[in-house]
Amino acid sequence: MSESTGRVADATGNWVDTLAPPYARPYLRLARLDRPIGSWLLLMPCWWSTGLAGMHTGRFPSLWHIVLFFVGAFAMRGAGCTWNDLVDRDLDGRVERTRSRPIPSGQVSVAQATAFMVAQALVGFLVLIQFNRFTVATGIASLLVVVIYPFMKRITYWPQIFLGLAFSWGALMGWPAEFGRLDWPALVLYAGSILWVIGYDTIYAHQDREDDLLIGIKSTALLFGERTQAMLAGFYAAAVAVIAAAGFMAGGGIIFTIGLVAFAAHLAWQVNRLDIDDPAYCLVLFKSNRDAGLILFGSMLIDSAV
Repeated sequence: MSESTGRVADATGNWVDTLAPPYARPYLRLARLDRPIGSWLLLMPCWWSTGLAGMHTGRFPSLWHIVLFFVGAFAMRGAGCTWNDLVDRDLDGRVERTRSRPIPSGQVSVAQATAFMVAQALVGFLVLIQFNRFTVATGIASLLVVVIYPFMKRITYWPQIFLGLAFSWGALMGWPAEFGRLDWPALVLYAGSILWVIGYDTIYAHQDREDDLLIGIKSTALLFGERTQAMLAGFYAAAVAVIAAAGFMAGGGIIFTIGLVAFAAHLAWQVNRLDIDDPAYCLVLFKSNRDAGLILFGSMLIDSAV
């Protein structure tokens, strides 16, 4: 197989393609380390929840917790993507953007991918057990949502809700890592993050709209169609309002408020620039949500320290 066919269609020219040893590249692609944006988006609710706890205590959050969540998010994102590719291997082979993924293209066997998934999950588990027992139990509970998510696009036009449930789970982790329990600010943050995920993943899904129609895959991109911009504005506005409520419940002050306004402005920019008929720019807007999340987290850190 040539190097060009080994690359994933929408992730060329990255460090995996140019620097990683050839034998490692299919596995790094399975873990999406050639496209780390998903890991960053999984990480954001974890860090937000940590920042929320910091604002509540009036102390800068634990750097150890911040590092653990970083490592855990990348490990579990990799395991989740490998699971998703195992489940979707037949569908991926029928979609232009995904047929070059390691399993449908034959770079990695099902057995090899399964072993790699288990190895990544073990790394995630080693990270998880560094926290208190309540947080460990909360993290283990997320596995149910992770397991069922890949099947949802076969049966509902709202698979983005289930992705939101999975990708926002970190909002339920940072708070109990500090307090050993779940309180309303974390639960409200979880709801706000779900709304955010539904919004940005709808943008992402517009890349595959035509292929999804052909093979019978459902998504909010297909459900909303030409109404996507208005629906995105609604979900993003609701996300900002709910996340604001979580932050103020936790004691967020003026710095958090400024960060929240900047976060809202970034989401408004995405809505304004959205063109559902331009898949390449949909990907640009989708990726920009990492920056939006970091803006909000930065404001939480500063607010907690001040």
